[in-house]
Amino acid sequence: MLGRAEGLDLRRDAHVHTGFAAGRDAVGVLVAAADRAGLAALTFADQVGPGTAWLPAYADSVRRARQRTEIELLIAAEIEVVQPDGWLAWPGDLGDVEAVSVAVSRLPVAGALLGPREVRAALASGRLSAADVAEIVVGATVRGLERAARYAPTQLARPLSLLTQAGLDDAVVPAELLADLVAGCREANALVEVSEAWRSPSPRLVRLLAEAGVPVAAASDARYAAEVGTWQYVRSI
Repeated sequence: MLGRAEGLDLRRDAHVHTGFAAGRDAVGVLVAAADRAGLAALTFADQVGPGTAWLPAYADSVRRARQRTEIELLIAAEIEVVQPDGWLAWPGDLGDVEAVSVAVSRLPVAGALLGPREVRAALASGRLSAADVAEIVVGATVRGLERAARYAPTQLARPLSLLTQAGLDDAVVPAELLADLVAGCREANALVEVSEAWRSPSPRLVRLLAEAGVPVAAASDARYAAEVGTWQYVRSI
């Protein structure tokens, strides 16, 4: 497990991206950066979806890198929740993926997925309230974790970051909903990523997770090698 309820191990980076998807650098370049940063463990969690065809090559690249380093390397994939019931944008075959990082990057409503800009517009027009958005995000997150946990060890990427992107603070999430989110993480045995890039989750949520015994992990969400294992927000947490 790449995290402990009582603290964050800054020698482990639980989420980085490669040139296979959202990142810019090869697996070997990221491993070399992790070595320079003094890391002991690194999780590759590139974004995948139904059309992803490169998972076998991705996994092979990580396995080859394992032969050249003492750093613990984990093959994971970031998969987005795309329906309110928690359905995820699964690739055709999880193949050699060893963990799933669940993300809610867009708001699943009425058969559509609303990006942050569209959520802002819906809030401004009154079509959605802040309470509506908070309830949908938390519900989709909890149900997505429950689904993912059936198939692989599960992580939660940048929890509630969609709220921030839409101009909302997580203060709009009532205590009851936060309790539901924490319980969902615990029941799915999910590792919660504390994202450097997204400055998420908030100290408030990290504290609740820790109190509930939910494991947390430092995650750079690095898209460039120079960002691997580099902590500012995470240190403040």
